[in-house]
Amino acid sequence: MASSLQRAQLPVWRALSATPSAVRTFATVPNPNDSAAQASSPSKRKTYFKDTAVAPFSDFVATSSAAQPLSPTEAYTLRTAEVGPAGKKRTITRLPEWLKTPIPAGNENYKKIKADLRGLGLHTVCEEARCPNISECWGGSDKNAATATIMLMGDTCTRGCRFCSVKTSRAPPPLDPHEPEHTAEALARWGLGYVVLTSVDRDDLVDGGARHFAETIRKIKHKKPSLLVEALTGDFLGDLDMVKIVAESGLDVYAHNVETVEGLTPYVRDRRATFRQSLKVLKHVKDVRGKEGIITKTSIMLGLGEQEHEVMDALKELRMADVDVVTFGQYMRPTKRHLKVEKYVTPDEFEMWRTRALDMGFLYCASGPLVRSSYKAGEAFIENVLRKRAGDKGMAAGESLGKAVALDSIARSSVSNT
Repeated sequence: MASSLQRAQLPVWRALSATPSAVRTFATVPNPNDSAAQASSPSKRKTYFKDTAVAPFSDFVATSSAAQPLSPTEAYTLRTAEVGPAGKKRTITRLPEWLKTPIPAGNENYKKIKADLRGLGLHTVCEEARCPNISECWGGSDKNAATATIMLMGDTCTRGCRFCSVKTSRAPPPLDPHEPEHTAEALARWGLGYVVLTSVDRDDLVDGGARHFAETIRKIKHKKPSLLVEALTGDFLGDLDMVKIVAESGLDVYAHNVETVEGLTPYVRDRRATFRQSLKVLKHVKDVRGKEGIITKTSIMLGLGEQEHEVMDALKELRMADVDVVTFGQYMRPTKRHLKVEKYVTPDEFEMWRTRALDMGFLYCASGPLVRSSYKAGEAFIENVLRKRAGDKGMAAGESLGKAVALDSIARSSVSNT
């Protein structure tokens, strides 16, 4: 057996002794034959990853000083791009110019709000839902201009709507009993005049989290009675007794989003949510507090494939339920697992819906590609209306109304100029 092993090794020893390049050398000494060997070696496996950028960075981020301003016709023309490997390329629609937003660089207000949220273990829908306005809202010029929407009851929802990026689970973690106190402490520290509270859906709880919501509002009002509170709630599975608990907790604005038109609701929202159920929630709030006792608010996303007559029908239904405020915004696809964008609605179309809503009798309408249900220009207007109704003598009604309209005008002009 030893002799057969020696015979097998003999050709190897002969090859090593006959090849000069096979002599062992130090690792730091370059071998002149290495470059020739690399040149003669076969090419690397083909890859689709490239070291060069496929598009300039300015194509993805809006800047305050555009190198080449676009005409309205060019700006409203959707651009496409081909992506994918050769033979399997597909055409995608590029993000329109009016939907590009600046990177949230963050000033002192932005950093302070984020630090307070992390320190107190609080969540915001601004982060969880990837809101494009986070830089504008968190980075207000002063504390009163900054806005953050606090998301109560954790960051995990029991429902799976096809437009929402908030993570889901059938059994989310239990509620934090200290959250109401921490939330009130943070809001009192920021010195805001208006705040929005929202929450994930907690169908795993007996009351859907209504009492937790109500306790948080009462804590806030106890620490700062002058702070106006808007609550953006779920539908509590249609349990109107739970709606009443939140409505009577001392809040100033009750918001519940219908999200889309009735015909698309089964495809866009979780199957446990219906358009009619949402209307009942909004109407019951008015029944509990009276038409002048509270402001009700809802939001509709555009770009999901809705038709014009469907949007008009939805607005008529909302007015019949005495809803005061409606907002329109562009649906933005969070990930490839969510619903596709059927249409990018132009700023002109959003302005048309704003005009129609006001003509139908809505108290206020914020409408624009980047408008969300917690849009701060709308909050400024609602704040002024509430203070006027409460007989607040510290602010002149005409001056406050002018300020709110100015904020709305600036917001809409900034969208049209992007």
